[in-house]
Amino acid sequence: MQRITPDRPWPLLDAAATRAAEQAETARLPPHTLMQRAGLAVARLTMALAPHAKTVWIACGPGNNGGDGMEAAMHLRQWGKHPVVTCSGDETKAPADAAASLRRAHEAGVTFLSESPPHWDFGIDALLGLGNARPLEGRMAQWALALGKGPALAVDLPSGLDADTGSGAALRVAHTLSLLSLKPGLFTGGGRDAAGQVWFDDLDVPAAGSPTAWLAGPPEESERLHATHKGSYGDVAIIGGAAGMTGAALLAASAALHAGAGRVFAALLDNGSLAVDTAQPDLMLRPWDSLDLAAMSVACGCGGGDAVRAVLPKVLSTSQSLVLDADALNAIADDAQLQALLQARSRRDRPTVLTPHPLEAARMIGCAAAQVQADRLAAGRELVKRFGCVVVLKGSGSVIAAPEAPPLINSTGNARLAIAGTGDVLAGMIAARLAAGLAAREAAAGVVYAHGLAADNWPQDVPLTASALARLSCRT
Repeated sequence: MQRITPDRPWPLLDAAATRAAEQAETARLPPHTLMQRAGLAVARLTMALAPHAKTVWIACGPGNNGGDGMEAAMHLRQWGKHPVVTCSGDETKAPADAAASLRRAHEAGVTFLSESPPHWDFGIDALLGLGNARPLEGRMAQWALALGKGPALAVDLPSGLDADTGSGAALRVAHTLSLLSLKPGLFTGGGRDAAGQVWFDDLDVPAAGSPTAWLAGPPEESERLHATHKGSYGDVAIIGGAAGMTGAALLAASAALHAGAGRVFAALLDNGSLAVDTAQPDLMLRPWDSLDLAAMSVACGCGGGDAVRAVLPKVLSTSQSLVLDADALNAIADDAQLQALLQARSRRDRPTVLTPHPLEAARMIGCAAAQVQADRLAAGRELVKRFGCVVVLKGSGSVIAAPEAPPLINSTGNARLAIAGTGDVLAGMIAARLAAGLAAREAAAGVVYAHGLAADNWPQDVPLTASALARLSCRT
């Protein structure tokens, strides 16, 4: 059993791949073997998480997830705990393995109740498992509500959570033990809030098939050699900052500077801007059309407003490498000619990274933001299919999608990033890594990881602001 931490990459399997692996192993092993292993794993983790708990309430559903819970109850009873099981559904219609675990629990002297116990020290959610992301109704809904009020462990998935997408009105628990495989939905969308700390037990089943996605780990460390100079790390141009929004472009420029770019040019679209940023004299302010974009890494759109539309044709056509954010994405979503120019970049092998939040992604796909959030991995893949670029779909469990590669789900970050300007910082950091010569997918994944890790490591008593985040050295 392993605790899932962001210090290494983890393969993720969707529901279909997990079911296929389960069916193949079930056919190979003696009957009931996998459920016995699963129940033992749940009981062991319960003992580790709540060693002093006396009454353990196990809410069981009508399928094999409930069978895992009853198998765990048997072990907990044998180990001196007082497990109390509540069952939903008709016990006479339980699958064969679940029926076997039900008998074992009765034979061990486990207490069965028709309603939740009046007092319990630790809870186990074994209501709905893989492939059962449906609204919780009736007694299951009541039990889920009660479990959410105390310390609890979910078996495989928090009940109601879609294993593939992280959507659904799911029970929120402190811990989840994912069995046989790690599922993408645990790490993106609503999954991170629902699942709490994720644990994993492969039930002694070898990994089967290719991963559906990966939970991203830390990037490889890079070393700056002594025999280098500013030209070794490339030039970055930040194009944005229309009237009233210059701060966004300056945040991106500051981030690019602190992320290690050799030189950073801020091309503000506010014609009344000052000729120098006295707070950051390292930044060079230039008119956008005076820059040699063909030799630069460009981040475009940060606070660009409507003014960014006029610069996009040249930016899309000539930039060596490009990060498109915010208003640049909104402009492209409304203009077929700009979309064609963006698609042409991939045919010319020009590195390009799109960094939309869900609403911006929805505009580019032509759907509602709720549809994007309902299946974030699918939305990332659709943007890649349409535009041929690397895509960073921002949000809880940011998705990094790229052509001809499984998507990545970022494993770092928290709600402290949900403030204005942090997306501009991310765009500037990615532009700096592209300027240094990293491939687009590698640059995007490494920066998203570092950006989130900075928030995870932020002192609790210090407010996180975008300007402070930009100044933090987040080199990847």
